[in-house]
Amino acid sequence: GPGWGYLGGTCSTTADRPDGIRGRIRQVQKQRRDTQPVEKRSLGSTFKNPPADSAGRLIEAAGLKGRRVGGAEISRKHANFIVNVGGATAGDVLALMAEMRDRVREQFGIELEAEVRILGDP
Repeated sequence: GPGWGYLGGTCSTTADRPDGIRGRIRQVQKQRRDTQPVEKRSLGSTFKNPPADSAGRLIEAAGLKGRRVGGAEISRKHANFIVNVGGATAGDVLALMAEMRDRVREQFGIELEAEVRILGDP
């Protein structure tokens, strides 16, 4: 039968200076503030990026940035985010997601896959 083997190895790490780490964290946070709607409540990224493309680019190209259903709105900052602009219901969000998926399929022939998990009945 198969025998057992042992593979030895070494690992090295480099200690980074705390100010360098803090600087990198600030840089990442600034990039998120500049490109994502962090000032409003959102579900996070709505759809997964299809191979070799960006869901946000496709949704924006379909003319949906700023589209609103009830209290849910496709972010004007990043089209792959749905933000709650006041009293959004699950039905509002699901209606927007359906419109995003349908318009992208109609215009580009690409089927978007939800990034968020939908639980229960709408």
